[in-house]
Amino acid sequence: MKKNILFDGLRSVARIGETAVVAAKAGIKYATDKPSNAKLMRETFESLGSTYIKLGQFIASTPSLFPREYVEEFQGCLDQTPTLPFSYIQGVLASEFEGRDLSQIFSYIDEKPLASASIAQVHAAKLTTGEDVVIKVQKPGVETILYTDLNVVHWAAKLLERAVPKIKFAALSEIVDEIKTRMVREVDFIEEAQNLDDFVEYLNISQNQAATAPKVYHQFSTRRVLTMQRLYGVPLTDFSVVKQYAKDPSQVLITAMNTWFGSLMLCKSFHADLHAGNLMLLEDGRVGFIDFGIVGQLKPEVWTACIAFMDALQKTDYQAMAENMLKMGMTHNKIDVQVLAQDLERLFNGVLMADPQQILASNPADLNDIMMDMVAVGERHGIKFPRDFALLFKQMLYFDRFMRVLAPYTDIYADQRLKMVQNMEPASLLKH
Repeated sequence: MKKNILFDGLRSVARIGETAVVAAKAGIKYATDKPSNAKLMRETFESLGSTYIKLGQFIASTPSLFPREYVEEFQGCLDQTPTLPFSYIQGVLASEFEGRDLSQIFSYIDEKPLASASIAQVHAAKLTTGEDVVIKVQKPGVETILYTDLNVVHWAAKLLERAVPKIKFAALSEIVDEIKTRMVREVDFIEEAQNLDDFVEYLNISQNQAATAPKVYHQFSTRRVLTMQRLYGVPLTDFSVVKQYAKDPSQVLITAMNTWFGSLMLCKSFHADLHAGNLMLLEDGRVGFIDFGIVGQLKPEVWTACIAFMDALQKTDYQAMAENMLKMGMTHNKIDVQVLAQDLERLFNGVLMADPQQILASNPADLNDIMMDMVAVGERHGIKFPRDFALLFKQMLYFDRFMRVLAPYTDIYADQRLKMVQNMEPASLLKH
C-alpha cells in the first residue's frame, strides 16, 4: 500500500512537471507562430493527454459555455485519441484476471481496437462459450493523472473567476468539480456495469422491446475491465445509413427519446452523455443504448418539478414553465414570474422554430446562440439551473437537432408519438 501511495505521489509530481513543460512550449509557440487561441488550446490539450482530451470533448459538446471558435476547433478532439499497443491490453487483462487462464475466458480478442477514448480502449472478442463481446480496458495511470490534472484545472478556474467576474456567474469552478466527479465515476467500470444493469431492468419492467442495451458479463468484469455483449448496428451519427435502413427515420429517434424520458422516471440514474454516437440502430431495427460511464441523478422534488416543467414545455405554457423553475429552487430571488415567462417564450421559440437548414449546418452556432440566451435569462433573474437539470435541457437540444436532420420539417415537441411525461405505476419505480 505504501509503495502504491509513494508511486502515485511521484507520478503526480511528474505529471505537474509535464503539464508545466507543455504549457511553456505552448507559450513559446504562441510567441513565435501566433496561432489562434482556440487552435493553440486544442493542440496543448492533445499534448497533455487523456484528461485534457476529455475536457476538450466537453468544450466541443457544450456550446452553452464556450465561444463558437472554441467549440468548432475542439470538434477534432472527439476522434483523435491515440490507441494503446495490444501488448498493454494483454497486460491489463492478465493483471485484472490474475490467477485465471485468459484462454479459458476468451477464445479470441481482436488486436485492432474498435474504439479508443480518452479513458479506455475497446476491443472485439469472443468468449469460449461462443458469445460475441466487447471488452473495455482502462488506460494506464488514468485515475492518478485524472486527479492531478483536474486539481490543476480547478485552481486555474478559480483564478479565472477572480480575473473575469462574468465567468463566475457561469460557475466555472463548479463545472470543473462536476466534470471531476463524473470522470472519477467514469473510470470505475463496476459502477458503469451497475448503470447498465439498472437500464436493462428498466427496459424489462416497462416491457420496452424497441430498445436494448448490452448485457454485462460480471464474471469477466473488474474495476478496470468491462466485458459486454456486442451490439451490431450503425450509430445515429451515420444519418445517411439510418435513412437507408429505417422506413421512418423519425420513428428511430422518437423510440430513443421515449425510452430515455421513461428512464428519467424509472431508473436510479439517467444516461447523461447520450449524443448520437451512443445511440445505435441495430440490424434487427431496435435502438441500442451504449456507454453508460456518465450518468445523472435528480432529487425527487426536483424531478417532480422537472416533469411539470417538461409538460409545460410540451404545451408551450411559459407561465407554468416559469412557476416550476421557482419550485426547482433555481432562484431564491423575488422575481416577476410574468417577465420570466416572457423571457422563456423568446428563448424556447428560438429552439422550436429554428430554421432546419441552419440546424443542419455542421457548426453549432445556432445552439450556441440559444444557450447564450439561457445565460442572459440567468443574469436577469439570478437563476441557476440544478446541474443535472441542465443535462436534461442539453439532451433535449441534442434530440431536437438530431430530429431536424432525420426529419427536418417535423416539430418534435408537437409530435403525438413523443411521450416526454410517462405515467408509471409507483410500485414499479426503481428509484425508490
